[in-house]
Amino acid sequence: MATVTDTYKLSNGIEIPKIGFGTWQIPAGDVAYNSVANALKVGYRHIDTAKAYANEASVGQAIRDSGIDRKDIFVTSKLPGETKTYDGTLADFDATFKALDIDYLDLYLVHAPWPWSQIGTNHDKENVDVWRAMQEIYKSGRVKAIGVSNFNVHDLQNVMQDAEIAPMVDQIQYYVGFTEPKIVDFAKKNNILVEAYSPLATGGLLNNEDVAAMAKKYGVSVAQLALRFCIQNGLPPLPKATSAAHIEANKELDFTIQDEDMDKLNNMPDTAPSHFHNATQG
Repeated sequence: MATVTDTYKLSNGIEIPKIGFGTWQIPAGDVAYNSVANALKVGYRHIDTAKAYANEASVGQAIRDSGIDRKDIFVTSKLPGETKTYDGTLADFDATFKALDIDYLDLYLVHAPWPWSQIGTNHDKENVDVWRAMQEIYKSGRVKAIGVSNFNVHDLQNVMQDAEIAPMVDQIQYYVGFTEPKIVDFAKKNNILVEAYSPLATGGLLNNEDVAAMAKKYGVSVAQLALRFCIQNGLPPLPKATSAAHIEANKELDFTIQDEDMDKLNNMPDTAPSHFHNATQG
């Protein structure tokens, strides 16, 4: 059964907890600090942030104040999608490292293959330069693993073709009805772990009547079913929450979805409104 302390293993042997706590859209200051502090208090050991979230300092403070050994917390942050140079990558990592103020990062990701203001545009050459810098950061020992986010198969192939070190993770949007089989299959064949962000379609999945009916069958919430679905497909989900009740509930995933129900979930259409998903991942 999956718990917050169960792990997957990355290609370099580093272990990553099966359930993460995401901090996207959680404001810096008391809200971010208290959310992360509560998550750690109830047992989460995988915290995900990014420079673009503008809450790294608050997240880092909560981690330092938790009293939990640093080695027992898995911390991820991300390089802004706008950063597309070798030197800029090194500089932004230094800024993240300073803001978090922890001894090392467990995982550092390229947040996107394109700037957020230019979603879907081609930056193949720049991404190769960025990945060269990512490899240098990894070799420095300040981060235990490196990877990417929002990369489709082409984007992965582009940075891998001349890479000394392949991405260990690709964090993509993934939820019931939006499972990106091309990316997931490519990643599995190349020993890249896929993480699931927005596993509830940023709330868009919560009104799915079919998922709700199945959740009722198991005596769990729609959110719990959706998160367990990710885990049984081999992806660590990254739910975010600010209320203590939701933070607690999102980690209570000690149940198993039957094979026939997993088949149904894997074949469900995408019912979330179109603005909830990243169409460039395909």
